Amino acid sequence: MPLSAVALALGAALLHAGWNVLLAGSRDTGAATAGLLIWGVALLAVPAAVTGGVSAEAIPFIAASAALELVYFVLLARAYAGGELSVVYPIARGSAPIVVLVFGAIALSEDVPLGAAVGVLAIAAGVMLVGWPWRPARDLLFGLAIGAVIASYTLVDSEAVEHADPIAYLCLVIAPCAALYPAVTRTRPDLSARTALTAAATFGAFLMVLAAFRLAPAAPVAAVRETSVVIAALLAAVVLHEHVGPRRVGGALLVVAGVAAIAYS
Repeated sequence: MPLSAVALALGAALLHAGWNVLLAGSRDTGAATAGLLIWGVALLAVPAAVTGGVSAEAIPFIAASAALELVYFVLLARAYAGGELSVVYPIARGSAPIVVLVFGAIALSEDVPLGAAVGVLAIAAGVMLVGWPWRPARDLLFGLAIGAVIASYTLVDSEAVEHADPIAYLCLVIAPCAALYPAVTRTRPDLSARTALTAAATFGAFLMVLAAFRLAPAAPVAAVRETSVVIAALLAAVVLHEHVGPRRVGGALLVVAGVAAIAYS
């Protein structure tokens, strides 16, 4: 894997963890999320118009992904409103690959390699360490629900990229979310500079991963990208002043190791 691809994947991991910390630390996570989506459309509109490349076959995928992304952002905002990022984030990011793997094994009758099975066990152990002692259970439940939604839109998006340019596709997915989120949540968007920065980090991370995919295979890029779990845990301790002891850090490291095992299997 070229060093340039490693740098891009690590940069994406830092940005992804960073925007989640910015969102979790905002005064009103709902308003910040609404603003993030509006800023995202504004930032993506010009690149999307320039790149274009969306076929009619992509429309059902755009509709499905937009619905799932809307649910994702609603859950994420509510999870961070009173919850701890150092619990929600690793559980959500770690459980998503398991859902994708299980779906592939059951619905698509795909074989599960030994490395992937080991990865699932590592993620499960990591999630248990991060979430223990499960009181209150809300952060665990939010994390698992968000992970299921991430897995769902990942499956949709993986098929959609065959019919659309990624940047234009992402803009068309986010646009209805930006329009519907304030109405669904009855939230007034926060359009401050902080929210603009959060949006830039959110979609900048996505574009950096796309750039890394052009330089290296998807599996190692995805594995390096998931170091965001550990970065988020450390940032939660430093920036949000959450109690992130050795148990949570160890659990986050297990989640990263498990995701890497699945990616490389």
